[in-house]
Amino acid sequence: MFRLDQTTALIVGIANDQSIAYGCARALRAQGARLAVTYLNEKAEKHVRPLAEDLEAELILPLDVAKPGQLEGVFEAISAHWGRLDTLVHSIAFCPKDDLHGRVVDCSAAGFGQAMDISVHSFLRMIRLSEPLMPDGGTCMTVSFYGAEKVVENYNIMGPVKSALESVTRYAAAELGEKGISVHALSPGPLATRAASGIDHFDQLLQDAADRAPTHTLATIDDIGAYAAFLASREARNVTGGVHAIDGGYSIIG
Repeated sequence: MFRLDQTTALIVGIANDQSIAYGCARALRAQGARLAVTYLNEKAEKHVRPLAEDLEAELILPLDVAKPGQLEGVFEAISAHWGRLDTLVHSIAFCPKDDLHGRVVDCSAAGFGQAMDISVHSFLRMIRLSEPLMPDGGTCMTVSFYGAEKVVENYNIMGPVKSALESVTRYAAAELGEKGISVHALSPGPLATRAASGIDHFDQLLQDAADRAPTHTLATIDDIGAYAAFLASREARNVTGGVHAIDGGYSIIG
């Protein structure tokens, strides 16, 4: 029903072949999008580069959003290579382990600040750099979780952080709508990714989610990717500002 031929997409957050960002990249590429893919550092590159090459990514670039200048360098490369950007997929989050595993009320100022900067403000920075490369409109997406809305055991400080990310999504969508730039948060239920594995008792969380969801099936990275590809299409141009649950109905059960 829709195609993404000759559109361009920046994918940030692939760590391995189980990453949500990889599912999005694979779906976008299958619909014809041209890709730019980033990797965190040299250690991550050996896992990411083969995946990016398999997807025929035209740009494969290092990006640690905590390092000054790296993010700007990625967008300079995109501007030089394509002169535009149609889709941004932001799928990164981080919190220091001690703060992630502790109570919310005990979270350190430094840990909270770092979690907000990498998980939330980096999305704002990417949107701001994308804006001039989207003169005819575009799509910006990030990844949230149900723990932003309700308390999920052991999700801890990432709940408030993801709440901020969802609020940022709404405000950015309101500000950029007149330019034809849509902003979305994808909200899958629990699934086994490298980032999620840092949460205490995560295996139990996965089982509980499967039991609770009406479909009794956890979302896959392919489910998320398919939804992302639709949101990146012209057919979704009048959809913006939403938090899109892709979770087998997990979030509708009280």
